[in-house]
Amino acid sequence: MRPSSAWLKLGLFCVMFFRSGDAPAQAVMDVILVHQLTKRYGETLAVDGISFSVPRGATVGLLGGNGAGKTTTIAMLLGLLIPTSGRIEILGHDMARDRFAPLARMNFSSPYVSLPQRLTVRENLRVYGHLYNVPALGKRIAELAAELELGRLLDRPTGKLSAGQKTRVSLAKALINRPQLLLLDEPTASLDPDTGERVRTWLEQYRAESGCTVLLASHNMGEVERLCSHVLMLRQGRIVDRGSPQDLLVRYGRDDMEQVFLDIARNRQRLHAIQ
Repeated sequence: MRPSSAWLKLGLFCVMFFRSGDAPAQAVMDVILVHQLTKRYGETLAVDGISFSVPRGATVGLLGGNGAGKTTTIAMLLGLLIPTSGRIEILGHDMARDRFAPLARMNFSSPYVSLPQRLTVRENLRVYGHLYNVPALGKRIAELAAELELGRLLDRPTGKLSAGQKTRVSLAKALINRPQLLLLDEPTASLDPDTGERVRTWLEQYRAESGCTVLLASHNMGEVERLCSHVLMLRQGRIVDRGSPQDLLVRYGRDDMEQVFLDIARNRQRLHAIQ
């Protein structure tokens, strides 16, 4: 079950009022720790007692079909949804007791959450930059415009951009505060191959330069094989398998992650037991 875009947008706007100076950096090995996380909507069990960790500097894939619980999980990690039960720690903070403390060091990007359409690209980036209290904001916007090829778009209304251009702007927004943790919900959905390749390259460069930790929800299995060191496979709100892409290929006797994804989505038996 995917939370509505309007609801997610409102929640993201509200939490960003917590400024970047509010929380000192901590030496935490696991940036994300999740234990027995559950979310229920009435009779619907969207997330069913999942547990996992994401180490500092890693890119971990969160995979599953539509309705598997990926977006609901990300919304709980952001503090936008309150879990029915279970525990989440982000950057050393218990989200049940101190959920605003890590937000200034996180960011989020999804094609399903639109930026204000009437504002120009520059105005949108300035709004989010001020909410994060980004120092030398004009310089930071110029850096992102150069890196993501946004220079010609800065003074154009966001609503007038193509899907690929909006994705680049959304990524710039997600990087405006130089986040230590980046949550990405299908960041290259609906993009042409060239734009998708550019976005993946930009993400790789940022992670390599900054040491950022990334949790990536994606339906693009080539993207997962390229970017992710570890993968969590969700089905009906549960983690049904996990491991590196290479481990999963061996375990299911497959040549690529798309075949593995189909095996898990259709509940086919793996060839080898988990070690």
